[in-house]
Amino acid sequence: MKKKWLKGLLPFGVIAFGMAGMTAITATAQKAEEDAVVDTRPKVSVEAISAQNYQVVITAYGEVEPLESTSLSAQVSGEVVSWHPNFVPGGLIKRGETLFSIEKDTYQAALYSAQATLSQAKAALIEEQARADAAKEEAKQIPAARVTDLYLRKPQLLTAQANVKSAEAQLKIAQRDLDNCEVKAPYDALVVSRSLGVGQFVSTGAQVAQLYNVEYAEITLPIAGFDTAFLPDEVTGVRANVVSKGIQTIRRDGVIARDLGVVDTATRMGQVVARVADPYGLKTGAPKLKFGSFAEVNFIGKTLENVFKLPQELVTNQTVWVVDGEQKLEPRNVAVLREEGQFYLVSDGLQNNDRIVTTLPEYPQKGMEVKLEDGTEPTASL
Repeated sequence: MKKKWLKGLLPFGVIAFGMAGMTAITATAQKAEEDAVVDTRPKVSVEAISAQNYQVVITAYGEVEPLESTSLSAQVSGEVVSWHPNFVPGGLIKRGETLFSIEKDTYQAALYSAQATLSQAKAALIEEQARADAAKEEAKQIPAARVTDLYLRKPQLLTAQANVKSAEAQLKIAQRDLDNCEVKAPYDALVVSRSLGVGQFVSTGAQVAQLYNVEYAEITLPIAGFDTAFLPDEVTGVRANVVSKGIQTIRRDGVIARDLGVVDTATRMGQVVARVADPYGLKTGAPKLKFGSFAEVNFIGKTLENVFKLPQELVTNQTVWVVDGEQKLEPRNVAVLREEGQFYLVSDGLQNNDRIVTTLPEYPQKGMEVKLEDGTEPTASL
């Protein structure tokens, strides 16, 4: 009877034991979940920054132009007998080379005539000087009251001297006219146009060619208002890098020649002028920087002290996010001094070793706790 009772009770015991086990397991799991702390802080990456002295580079653009342009005219009239092989549009001619020649016979004859006139005048002066010397000796033998300037032949002597000077002047003019029969390049020149040929008669003052000076090129550069404050105190003499982009990029060294000293009334911009020596490489063999081409000019401006250089994407509405010592987000208002390419130069609002957030949470808030990508945690203060 007792065994039967035990057999009837056994199923109930197994069920009770199972329920107790399930209860214990559930309670243990709940306790484990309660004990595990879920970290919901957003993860960010940071970068420590330091102030630096930054050399501003100013970039401006302009058209390459000749230092000077000359409308060449003949100074004497006559028939053209020859011209330089490079005296054609696009030709390059060095300073002092003969561009073209005018028939010289008339001017050579005028020179001979002037030389003869001068010789006669000098002979007359010698003769008159001798007469004056003789009169001076004779004057010693007569009373002083009878000695006059006319007696001493002073007027005649002055006339003879004046005739010599006049003859010398005529000789210089004749020599100049003869020299001007050879029309020479006033500087290293690019021939833009020419309007004469062999056998053509040219008149004095007639324009025969257009020349550009290729000893120097100049580029007038408009300077925007936001760049004006960063110009060096003395801009004249500052080295410049000139770049002309195209099928082939041309790079040449230059210098800032001068500040024009005015503000353009249309654009409200200042203007400086960059100068490049030997733009056509006539002396140096450097790549040609052709007139009329568009060029970019870079030159050094002022040095900004203790500024922070930040990527533009980290600055929004003059605000930068940093992580403070308690691992919390903090917005900083900053003063942007200048834009340099993809960066901003910031003067105020940051300190050395500030940790700039480079990857922000989707909705950043002031005081939001964050964790760092490298796993660094704040050190508890003592």
